[in-house]
Amino acid sequence: MEESVSCIDESISTKNNFSVKPRMRKDKLNIAILLLLYTLQGVPMGFSLAIPILLQNSHSLSFTDQAKFSVVVWPYSMKLLWAPIIDSIFLPKLGRRKSWLIPIQYLLGVSLIALGFNINQWVVNTNKPEIFMLAAMVFCLNFLAATQDIVVDGWALSMLRKENIGYASMCNGAGQAFGIFMGYVLLIMLESEKFCNKWLRLTPQPGGIITLQGYCYFWGCAFIIVTSLVAIFKSEKDWKNILNCNQYYNIGETYQLLLNIMKLPNIRLFAVILITIKVSFSSVDAAFNLKLIDGGVSKDDIAAIELLLMPIRIILPFLITKFTSASRPLDNYLNTMLLRLLVGAASVGIIYITPYFTMHYSNYILIYKITLVIVYFLHELVVCVMTLNAMAFYARVSDPKIGGTNMTLLNTIGNLGTSWTKTGALWLIDVFTYKQCTSDNANKCLYKYDTNICNKSGGTCSMSVDGFYVETFLCTIYGVIWYCYFRKTIKKLQAINLEEWHVNLRKKEKLNFMTSNVNQG
Repeated sequence: MEESVSCIDESISTKNNFSVKPRMRKDKLNIAILLLLYTLQGVPMGFSLAIPILLQNSHSLSFTDQAKFSVVVWPYSMKLLWAPIIDSIFLPKLGRRKSWLIPIQYLLGVSLIALGFNINQWVVNTNKPEIFMLAAMVFCLNFLAATQDIVVDGWALSMLRKENIGYASMCNGAGQAFGIFMGYVLLIMLESEKFCNKWLRLTPQPGGIITLQGYCYFWGCAFIIVTSLVAIFKSEKDWKNILNCNQYYNIGETYQLLLNIMKLPNIRLFAVILITIKVSFSSVDAAFNLKLIDGGVSKDDIAAIELLLMPIRIILPFLITKFTSASRPLDNYLNTMLLRLLVGAASVGIIYITPYFTMHYSNYILIYKITLVIVYFLHELVVCVMTLNAMAFYARVSDPKIGGTNMTLLNTIGNLGTSWTKTGALWLIDVFTYKQCTSDNANKCLYKYDTNICNKSGGTCSMSVDGFYVETFLCTIYGVIWYCYFRKTIKKLQAINLEEWHVNLRKKEKLNFMTSNVNQG
């Protein structure tokens, strides 16, 4: 009888709209664990952001080479392919989520140590970086981190109380932000000789406080230690209820359920929205930091600004939680889109004036830096609001019984919208850029061969039209049109009953539900 009631509660829980008031204090320990796991997940993501900056600063890579490296984030857009395996195969004695979390995080630790072993050869002690090998290794790191994301997203749905599901997006946002800070901003600052001598040392010394190799070793060991602690001290209690109530699916059934979910009309429509919206901001999101470096801003200055923003990035998810836990998070998502377009326009303006301040108006550099920090902050604010509200909506409409797969489906679609637009935006900048040889008007400097011909003739390839500005203008116009077209559609999607986002249960689950109702009657 008690077992049946437990099953009833779980079944009914998918029918409500999460209208119960959140009670964070009853989930403090679970929230702390989720924050730690999402922080670890953010570290490889931070490496993915730091390495392009380091390469651009020391080797001046072309945007085409940067586009090649940008494929390292694609595992986050591909993880749906293996998410059903994570949901359906596990060791009951270990736990549904720990069965995957423990080996994956150990592999992450070992992979970071392996990256540290090779990083000097690929990046530091070479005139020509090994882009392919470096991208392949970071791709593997992100593959493992994306798999860990599936596990933690699914565990969050069962670890937190039903009324606290909205806090899952807070844990994700704050934890990943801190992890990205550790793998990105802190790495750039502590690896920089200039920054360390200026701010952290009394006596100037060669090199930074840390090396890229040593930092990889450190995080590899950190992953191994934290994983061991979670394996020993954190139990997973919900798997017994899952087994008793038959609330699990084998691998074939999970893939079938995934296909059924993808066939839902509202899922397909929502997928179109997530895949196409990021085009509106793609040029600024992909190339902002790179264009600042080209304009004369050092990577140390960018790292210092990121450091100033880091507390804000960590605190913002906690401050925004009351909005993401509301019943209509997509309203905030939609309203923030126009603000993000305006911030994008401001970002283009700051990029345009950067060379003038770094080269000609150095007396006003303080005013410029203050303006730059404000633009960074506004960009961080609108991105954070949109991301957390989107993730809160994912958590609300996902079915806990296939939570890892359901959350991964929506996250993957959202990540795909980011990945393809970023890679495409970086590639198209060079396509839209118009150059001409100063010594030969017929030479358009389209390829390296043309550039070499121009240099040999005593000329240089002078940029007539910067493709970044052309691309940003087109993306902004696209964003305004997109908003007008999809505004009503998004509001209708949010009003759909929660049951219409889930697929039908198996017959044996329906039988358990009916039997329990008879027993109660």
